[in-house]
Amino acid sequence: MKIKETVLSACAVAALMAGTAACTSDGDGPPTKAAAATPAAGTTCKGGTYSWFNVDKRDVLTGVAEKEKVSRKGARLTHKLAPLHTPRTAVTFEKGSREGDAKAALRSLAVLIGEAKADDPGASRAFSDVRRPAPDINSGSTSIDGVGTIVQYAWVEQVTADFRYVCGSGKPVTGRATSWVIDGTGLVSCSTPIKDAKEGEPALTAARLSCDPGAPASKP
Repeated sequence: MKIKETVLSACAVAALMAGTAACTSDGDGPPTKAAAATPAAGTTCKGGTYSWFNVDKRDVLTGVAEKEKVSRKGARLTHKLAPLHTPRTAVTFEKGSREGDAKAALRSLAVLIGEAKADDPGASRAFSDVRRPAPDINSGSTSIDGVGTIVQYAWVEQVTADFRYVCGSGKPVTGRATSWVIDGTGLVSCSTPIKDAKEGEPALTAARLSCDPGAPASKP
């Protein structure tokens, strides 16, 4: 039986489709290094810029359920996901002013990674909200059109980057920003190898955590 990961909101119902479970973003590859200056938005000092470095965008496993034996088509999975990682939206200012603008920094990062446009700061509202709640990994339900030993998991596409902010003649401010772009859920059949799986991918990690040792799905 082949199972495909579905990219959904954590509040949506995860549906099983034909295919093989696998994540589709950067996985656990090396961080993408970038150095780009983007206009500061919403700051009191006009003309400031953010320079971004060590931009790391990857899928991160946030929860996994115990393996579940499914013996009939259309059965609903009943095992709850245990939380492994709680994503957050935050900015840490490491040097310079301790009163940096966290929202402006996150908006600048959103522009850099293509999640918002410089002339439309509202497009990054969720990404730049430091009060943004973590996804509820157990908010939906999942039915499976097949049989086998199944593991359900949840993940987010997390973004972390270092920055340097310069504005006027003031002392530069450096720091680190983190948020996430999307969240989703996935399913793994323990008896089915995950095609083109890479180390660190949520599907592979979930299989290793919940399937029996040596299960086909736990091998890259």
